[in-house]
This record gives sequence, structure tokens and C-alpha cells, in this order.
Amino acid sequence: MNFIIKTAAQIKDTLTLIAVGKLTNVALALEKEPSITSKIRLVWLGSNYPEPGEYNMENDTAAMNYLLNSPIHFELVTVRYGKASGTDAVRVTQKEANDHMPGKGPRIDNPVTGRHGGSFHTFGDYSVNLFNHIDYYGDPPARALFDMAAVAILKNSKWAEYKEIPAPILVNGYWNDRAANEHSIGIWENFKKKEILDDFYSTFETHTPGKG
Repeated sequence: MNFIIKTAAQIKDTLTLIAVGKLTNVALALEKEPSITSKIRLVWLGSNYPEPGEYNMENDTAAMNYLLNSPIHFELVTVRYGKASGTDAVRVTQKEANDHMPGKGPRIDNPVTGRHGGSFHTFGDYSVNLFNHIDYYGDPPARALFDMAAVAILKNSKWAEYKEIPAPILVNGYWNDRAANEHSIGIWENFKKKEILDDFYSTFETHTPGKG
């Protein structure tokens, strides 16, 4: 919270916050220091809007509603479990991870210990290990790269569709649209999986020693 306030106060232009979890700290920062509101661009990975549900939303709906009722620049990056229109559609299979990621990325001298054990000198090798220890879903079985898709659209806004709507509000677990609301928020949807993943893999090729 205090870091957000301090950083927003120091910069001259807009501070872009990419929130890929609950919005508690962002809401507390604005509550404590409302003057920074106009300096923030909030890009939040959360909700299945216009349908109910989603982990980040359900675990602090009060913070989300607080921000939806504020004048902050708010962009909602949809999750939409099981839908082709949300970040859930940006999925990677275990085979794709094994084909693309071994040895990729900058190499560090002192390895890090992985979540499931083992020592790793590159993120590519660590990601392969992660993909060998996770649950898969869908057909074909795959795992969504939610957070990465949220970051990707800031790199290239053409990798998803963007629209603005009057800011809705969540009441008793369900979205209420407010057509008369003068404050609008942005909605990101229909993510271009191939473009996003192609760029992801090529970035690691470029930053692998001896490649690119």
C-alpha cells in the first residue's frame, strides 16, 4: 500500500499497476491517499464478468467494489473459466512446455530451488519442472497462463479486444450493470492465444545465451 502511494507521488505521468491478485492493497492506497487516484492506471486480472465467480474477485469483493465506485482508471482483464473469450483460453500443454522451454532464458550462476525440489539455472528449465507437477484440464489437457496474458496486452494492445462500459457493481455475488453510471471501466476479452504465446516463446529465444 505505502509503496503504491510513494511511487505514484514520485512519478510525473501515469503509474500502471498490473494487479494479478486481490485488490486489497490498491483500495487501501486510494483510501489512505485519494490524491493519487488520477495518476493510476489499474489493469486487473479478475472476474468472469459478466458472469459471477473467480478467485481474485471473491476473496475481496469489498476492495473491488470500492475501486469500481472510485474515479480510478480501471481496466478489467477477464478470466472466464472454460470460455474462449477470457484469459483462461491462453493455455499451454505439457508437451508445448517441454518442446519450447528447456534451457531458455538468461542463465544464473547460483541456482534457485524449485517449488517441487531440484535446482535450476534458467527459468525455462524451472517452468518445465513446474509443468510436470501441475494438474491439467480441458481438451487437450492444458494450463492457462492467466497472469502472462494480462501483461502481454500491455506490450501489444492488439492481442485482445478492448471496450469500455459504465462501471458495474457486484451485489450478492452477481454483477449489476449500471447503464446510467458516468464512470466507465475497460474490459479486455477475446485474447489472441497464438500471437501471445509466439511472442512469449520468441522472447525466451532472444534472451537465451547463444541464441537470437
